[in-house]
Amino acid sequence: MNQSLNEKIRCFLLDIEGTTTPIDFVHKTLFPFAKAKIGEFVHQNFDEIQTEIAQLKAEYRKDFTDQIYGRDFREDSPESVANYLKFLIEVDRKSTPLKSLQGKIWQAGYESGELRSEMFADVPQAFERWKEQGKTIAIYSSGSVLAQKLIFKYSNFGDLSGFISDYFDTNIGHKRETESYVKIAAALNQPPKRVAFFSDITAELDAARFAGMQTSLVARKGNDSIKNKSDYEIIYDFNEV
Repeated sequence: MNQSLNEKIRCFLLDIEGTTTPIDFVHKTLFPFAKAKIGEFVHQNFDEIQTEIAQLKAEYRKDFTDQIYGRDFREDSPESVANYLKFLIEVDRKSTPLKSLQGKIWQAGYESGELRSEMFADVPQAFERWKEQGKTIAIYSSGSVLAQKLIFKYSNFGDLSGFISDYFDTNIGHKRETESYVKIAAALNQPPKRVAFFSDITAELDAARFAGMQTSLVARKGNDSIKNKSDYEIIYDFNEV
């Protein structure tokens, strides 16, 4: 990002998976951990997760109609609910109720010491530099706000949550929808042109760009190969920003 543009930016809005955190940590550590624990969690907390179960029932109806998931979904059966959740994890569904429950499972793992999140080495350095420059740092991920807070609090570089002002998840809208970024800019009390969004997913960058934000494509080891490179400013390391 060039110096003149950086000076105009007031907020850095960051994706997590493939941007601040290796994709492998999410897919090979967090997802398997939640999948292994989810049956026990649902049984032990069944009365407390009725809101998520109601949301899952609505999601299941579409999956059943579209012949994506053929098993029964019984909202009174912890086993049935857990089976559907495991299916959603397997297909990497950006499901709001699933993400809510995963966050609660991960919280127990982080607090017990079973989990510690991974950050790229340039992330804490960038956070310190941006704060010194007076920039606001915010996070937008398909993971729940709880999961986002945990991943920065319990990182391999210590607690980084103090650098972050705001967190946004799919409750504000999905990440490939322009309206989501319009709402985020409003919540940040910034015109979209003063917000820079960083992600490894071009469809998300397109949505943010249409909303008026500045955008940069993050290229990290382990990310998918980049097509149409000329369409985006590419960031390999946040020391470039």
